[in-house]
Amino acid sequence: MEEKIIGKIAVSNRHVHLTKEVYDLLFDEPLSIKRPLNQIGEFASFQTVTLKTDKAEIPHVRVIGPLRKYTQVEISRTDAITLGLNPPVRQSGDLEDSETITIVGPKGEVTLDNVCIQAERHVHMNKKKADELGLKHEDMVHILVDNDKGGVMDAFVKVSDNGFLEIHIDKDDANCFILNTGDEVVIEK
Repeated sequence: MEEKIIGKIAVSNRHVHLTKEVYDLLFDEPLSIKRPLNQIGEFASFQTVTLKTDKAEIPHVRVIGPLRKYTQVEISRTDAITLGLNPPVRQSGDLEDSETITIVGPKGEVTLDNVCIQAERHVHMNKKKADELGLKHEDMVHILVDNDKGGVMDAFVKVSDNGFLEIHIDKDDANCFILNTGDEVVIEK
């Protein structure tokens, strides 16, 4: 019998990843660490922005550091409905034909095309852990939830040098399955 793979949930709220150029348009201060994230080298910053469309605004959206080579806005389906958008469900960095959104900071604002997605569910891990589990980058796995609203979610494996074994889902998935950050689930190949 195959040993169960246990992983912990990380509920990912709406957030943005910014390039240095975009960050400098929005802020006059350096990006500063509020708390480290489990993915090595990544952090939630003190800095927040407002996401804006013609229909609505969502304030206090966290900037995740460090700064990246591309700007990406990650929102849930509920956020998308609030903002009047229909962003595709995508892996990080797959931004072609995604939504346009305005990002407002204390210094200024910028409207960017092809930056807004709903993040695909994914399981972070490093290469050593992936090899140990017999998995590779972009494999699909099943996340088995055993609680009052249990069920199965599909997620893709995201192997990176800084990967820490953790299942990232958005707030809509967390609410649907009654999950919180830190809850344990089974990962099935």
